[in-house]
Amino acid sequence: MSELVARLRRLHADGHARDVELRDEGGFADRELRSAAVLAAITERNDRPGFLLIHRPSNMRSHPGQVAFPGGKIDPGESPEEAALREANEELGINPADVTVIGTSDVYCTGSGYAIVPVVAVVPPDLPLNPSPTEVAAWFEAPVDFVFDPANRTHHSGFWQGRERSYIEIMWQQHRIWGVTAGIIANLSKRIAW
Repeated sequence: MSELVARLRRLHADGHARDVELRDEGGFADRELRSAAVLAAITERNDRPGFLLIHRPSNMRSHPGQVAFPGGKIDPGESPEEAALREANEELGINPADVTVIGTSDVYCTGSGYAIVPVVAVVPPDLPLNPSPTEVAAWFEAPVDFVFDPANRTHHSGFWQGRERSYIEIMWQQHRIWGVTAGIIANLSKRIAW
């Protein structure tokens, strides 16, 4: 077991054993929540591990152009881990055999009607990726220490469906990480004391 995997398993267990205040947008949903999962994959870099994130194509029906973790709906009979691994394989060509799952984290309920389970995992550095052009416009890596640092987050609000909503934004280089993805990152940072 690598040093990063051992560290993350310890931090994950410790963080999920304590109560913390978490973000949740479920109160904005206008329908029953659908189950989904994302792979919060951390690259095993000695110098600066990072989360693998994608930009959705601008022509997608749902959340076009936004930054996201690889993921999607949980199919009947699938566990969150299985769904996250399947989606990461479909979207980025990540072989499930190359992924070391650390564990799941808190469900993040979205205003768009999803209950998303983040699956924290470790992947090798410089893993050859094969993005699906129908689901991924581009991918990048954002350092965990940077996105977990509250000093690198800005808080905003706006109106959506006639109601004011607050959201987090994280700028990493030219990448705007906001909304659900930034909310999941903020929650994970409270569970994993990086």
